[in-house]
Amino acid sequence: MATDTLKSTTGAGGARAVRRLLLENGALTALIVLVIAMSALSGDFLTADNLLNVGVQAAVTAVLAFGVTFVIVSAGIDLSVGSVAALSATVLAWTATSHGVPVVVAVLLAVVTGIAAGLVNGFLIAYGKLPPFIATLAMLSVARGLSLVISGGSPIPFPGSVSHLGDTLGGWLPVPVLVMIVMGLIAALVLGRTYIGRSMYAIGGNEEAARLSGLRVKKQKLAIYALSGVFAAVAGVVLAARLSSAQPQAADGYELDAIAAVVIGGASLAGGTGKASGTLIGALILAVLRNGLNLLNVSAFWQQVVIGVVIALAVLFDTLRRKAGAAPAAAGASPGGKGRQAGTYALAAVVTVAIVGATSFLHNGSSSSTNPKMGLSLSTLNNPFFVQIRAGAQAEAKKLGVDLTVTDAQNDASQQANQLQNFTSSNAGAIIVNPVDSDAASNSVKAAGKAGIPVVAVDRGVNNAKTSTLVASDNVAGGELAAKTVAEKLGGKGKIVILQGQAGTSAARERAAGFAKGLKAYPGIQVLAQQPADFDRTKGLDVMSNLLQAHPDVQGVIAANDEMALGAIKALGAKAGRSVQVVGFDGTPDGLKAVEGGTLYASVAQQPSQLGRIAVDNALKALQGKKVGSAIKVPVKVVTKDNVAGFTG
Repeated sequence: MATDTLKSTTGAGGARAVRRLLLENGALTALIVLVIAMSALSGDFLTADNLLNVGVQAAVTAVLAFGVTFVIVSAGIDLSVGSVAALSATVLAWTATSHGVPVVVAVLLAVVTGIAAGLVNGFLIAYGKLPPFIATLAMLSVARGLSLVISGGSPIPFPGSVSHLGDTLGGWLPVPVLVMIVMGLIAALVLGRTYIGRSMYAIGGNEEAARLSGLRVKKQKLAIYALSGVFAAVAGVVLAARLSSAQPQAADGYELDAIAAVVIGGASLAGGTGKASGTLIGALILAVLRNGLNLLNVSAFWQQVVIGVVIALAVLFDTLRRKAGAAPAAAGASPGGKGRQAGTYALAAVVTVAIVGATSFLHNGSSSSTNPKMGLSLSTLNNPFFVQIRAGAQAEAKKLGVDLTVTDAQNDASQQANQLQNFTSSNAGAIIVNPVDSDAASNSVKAAGKAGIPVVAVDRGVNNAKTSTLVASDNVAGGELAAKTVAEKLGGKGKIVILQGQAGTSAARERAAGFAKGLKAYPGIQVLAQQPADFDRTKGLDVMSNLLQAHPDVQGVIAANDEMALGAIKALGAKAGRSVQVVGFDGTPDGLKAVEGGTLYASVAQQPSQLGRIAVDNALKALQGKKVGSAIKVPVKVVTKDNVAGFTG
């Protein structure tokens, strides 16, 4: 009986030990499970090139998240890091290229910009008594606005000497990964070995107790947010180097990824716990998820769902860990604890390699599809025009027997760079890209070219990189047609407003240039206002409503796409198609219905389904080594009520 009791107690103790180990290393366990699962599901995941891609794709998020770790450990929050990253990169590019400032000085100015933004955040929180959420939310808007003001809404080419940060060492080791490792070591050193690091844990654990113990909490908060700004500046420089340009809209929403990485890595939003290694693991989890889901051809919309679920589970896990009494990830761990942690990581690495090695046999000798593989990266699928491009491409791919993987960059040039790298590392036969920005896609297209993969650009070209062909309509010529159409409808005289596209995108710039060029022929047309509405119907409604308050006598509207035109029509109400003539761009199904109904006077239609069909057809020709033209123009067509019935798109 005593023996049975001893065995039972020993077994229970072993179970508790395993349970405690998993609770204390939940993020690491999740990363191991993810790597094993992705290796089993996709034969393209476990390759050296793709694993390096995962590292590159995690780098910017990880560097941002290291800075956010300082803030969260001290029970704060920083929503501004994405915008500060974009502003810092813009300052670097603007000072170095437009004002001839030496690159070293420009880099210092970028870092100073990050520090300044962080100090403002810290001052508003520590001395202004603003909640961190409000203070950093305000800085998010201010920094993004300044980035747009400085750049004029257009990307600024990055200095060549700094662009090397986006390259590789020895032809295989990506510099962004090295930067991530260095910044991670600095973050670990700050948290574990410095006075300010101990202050972060003290403030996050109990701010009032920290103050009563003699800690200068206000000054420490200034330093904490300044450190977050420094890491944001470094992340912005690395991101811009990857894209070869400072994008004013870069890192939009990255603050949420950074916070998610910190939380997934085991830090608590309540403060007092968190470590750099956990944050790195959190960033790698997000990168592995996105990379693997891309390789598995999972919709970008579902990817957002999956990542949201992972974040929710991470917070739930943190709650369970606290209830179970698991050791918090804080500073001041004993040497023995650190040795045990290192042993845990080593054991995890061995187990992962062993299991992943075993799962790799699942893909050896398996019969792969004989159909040609292609990847299509669209700038966004939150727009009917690009949905039609996808539909045309998928229909043509099915007809030709092509395995087509479609991804959605969500108007994020960095995310698109990741997708193009994934296509390259998975040995796609050909790649079709609809660039978020023509400059930002160049490095990824060059990499595909070095791998011998033909690239076809659709709707927008790629600057400073060779593509097999460009399948597009002429945005500038289309803009001229739109201007001519509204001017002639108004008899050559009248007052109009222009709704511009998303600042920084090539389509917005080219169409705006076409509008301006076309209106030069009609001096009687007065442009009352030009405002961006980001290609979005809701924003088109809001912007047009505001413009009507200032310009109730408007007689015409030119919108850079049909979505904004439809928003403008909603704002105009009964005036649309009667006293105010609206011209859109793209020829989307909803736009054509409005033309038919008479509320939208005309749409400059690009025949998007034809763009998708022709792009796939020419990508297959390039893959087969057949000759294709350097540019294939799909004619635009002004669709009005008179000819809408015969237009198919």
